[in-house]
Amino acid sequence: MGKAIGMVEYLTVSTGVQAADMILKTAKVSIIEAKTVCPGKYIIIFSGELSAVNASIEASKNVHGEKLIDSFLLGNPHESIFPAIYGAVEIKNKRALGVLETFSASSIIVAADEAAKTSDVELIEVRIARGMSGKSYLMLTGDIGAVEAAIKKASAVVGKNGMLLDSSIMANPDEGLWNTIL
Repeated sequence: MGKAIGMVEYLTVSTGVQAADMILKTAKVSIIEAKTVCPGKYIIIFSGELSAVNASIEASKNVHGEKLIDSFLLGNPHESIFPAIYGAVEIKNKRALGVLETFSASSIIVAADEAAKTSDVELIEVRIARGMSGKSYLMLTGDIGAVEAAIKKASAVVGKNGMLLDSSIMANPDEGLWNTIL
């Protein structure tokens, strides 16, 4: 993976596919994932050097901005984001549980990065708009103070753009709940 990741989220599949082609032709970047998500939106996540990722995002926004829902650029993303996106996380120490929900796919990755960098928490899952009508969520665990700090910081960051939908923190979730989550 490069030193930065970026993402653009479009209203339509046809615009998203065109944007993916433009992103690749604009600068030396690699697509990590490009796909349709609910409800028929298209997301493109890509990586490369910070300047290349930024150039690709800007080119895509300039040409296809009328159908852009959201985007982000992260330099040095937290290493726990991608295992949480792909469901490859094994949680051994279940503690407090934090959940944060956003209106867009892009904003949940920004929230996950902020949460993971804010305090000592483990990302459990980052669900990007699959089966949620375009909304996204993350779940994380850690000591109650760390979970509270992570959720507070992530909420503030995505709340600035009006993308925060809801959040919750449970100090000691029931084992039955953990069994449904993990």
